[in-house]
Amino acid sequence: FVADTFNHLIRKISPAGEVTTLAGSTDGYADGKGNTASFSRPASCAVDASGNVFVADTFNHRIRKISPAGEVTTLAGSIAGYADGKGNSASFFNPQGVAVDASGNVFVADTLNHRIRKISPLGEVTTLAGNTNGGHADGTGGAASFVGPMGIAVDARGYLYVSDSPNCLIRKISPAGEVTTLAGSTPGHADGTGSAASFTVPTGIAVDSSGNLFVADSFNHLIRKITPVGVVTTLAGSTQGHSDGTGAFATFYNPVGIAVDARGILYVADSFNHLIRKMAPSY
Repeated sequence: FVADTFNHLIRKISPAGEVTTLAGSTDGYADGKGNTASFSRPASCAVDASGNVFVADTFNHRIRKISPAGEVTTLAGSIAGYADGKGNSASFFNPQGVAVDASGNVFVADTLNHRIRKISPLGEVTTLAGNTNGGHADGTGGAASFVGPMGIAVDARGYLYVSDSPNCLIRKISPAGEVTTLAGSTPGHADGTGSAASFTVPTGIAVDSSGNLFVADSFNHLIRKITPVGVVTTLAGSTQGHSDGTGAFATFYNPVGIAVDARGILYVADSFNHLIRKMAPSY
């Protein structure tokens, strides 16, 4: 599933490469089925075990849900703001990242609120970590800080991983809400362990069944891998471009989204090339 941002659509790609439009039409805000629904600059989506698709509807400041039949409803959010609460009594500010766990909890990178939010299956929104001021402090709950987090993923144990994009860091959040920095430092493109590695505006993030992370390192035009102990390597990419190939012979142009399937195959939203790329699990 693809959040086709500037077309305001949610697209589906079959294993055979057949692309269809699941929901959306022109820029707007409306619940409904298929093309009677509308979004405004949706940035990312996540799928639960039942086939429901959750969408970070960024410019509408809402989290939307699409049933397998294509029925679009609003799970939480209203006008831009910051408030915990249920359904439309909660508010977000340009949310860009969304993930869902096995229990149906939805996690949101609430980008311009500099916070990580949680939505229960019943639509109750709470804040897990972050604060208004922004920053890059580790800590628990509101003592931790982010700046414009954009990507989020959740593993089978309930740990969250966040692309803290302007800070050029990858952060980890325990189920108890403790935030630590897994990798990254100042902007750059170095491989290494922990703070010896560097990224430049990492955005999309995905986690596989072994706990490996995959990061769309957008401004470096690279796809990076982080092991569970924080060792960062570069899987693919070099300078900006649109070449297929292996490793550094492949090129991307501002990749922003990434997903991994059960077989370990990676799928990349190569945004400025307007392409969806596929990477075999040679890593």
